Amino acid sequence: MALTRRKLLLGAATVSATWLTWSGVPAWGLAPAPPQEQFMQVSALLVNHRLDARVGARMAAAAAQKFPQYAQMMKSIIGIANAKQARQVEDFFADIPAGPLQDFAHWIIFAWYSGCSSPKKDAQVFAYETALTYQTTADAVAIPSYGFSGPNQWGRPIVPLTPMPSF
Repeated sequence: MALTRRKLLLGAATVSATWLTWSGVPAWGLAPAPPQEQFMQVSALLVNHRLDARVGARMAAAAAQKFPQYAQMMKSIIGIANAKQARQVEDFFADIPAGPLQDFAHWIIFAWYSGCSSPKKDAQVFAYETALTYQTTADAVAIPSYGFSGPNQWGRPIVPLTPMPSF
């Protein structure tokens, strides 16, 4: 099979045209993503650490499913923080009314620190390495490994074999 210059140019033009055509088409059948920007804004107010946006997107999706009044709760917390001109959680957390809104704020804080949605067996895990509880000890905690030459070298020491007896 010989590849001529004309076939190469025709193939390149076809691939380019296909890419240009399909790159502008919206993703059909995909559900719209929950408003992650608001969730990250509330998270930044409630948790005074550098937060990972990818983990925040997973948490926002889980929060939208777990809390029926998700959008209203987000607006309420942002409104309370703006009214107090808050820069950190201590500036406005006492003004969040007890009940579902405060439970939601506690859930966000718990999720960022633990990396999961609840302490139950059926919890959804968002992160391990980027969980804030892990971050405080990341420099001292060894990564578990069962390899003979890996970190901590978990396993029995290798005992040299004795020579086989000759009969």
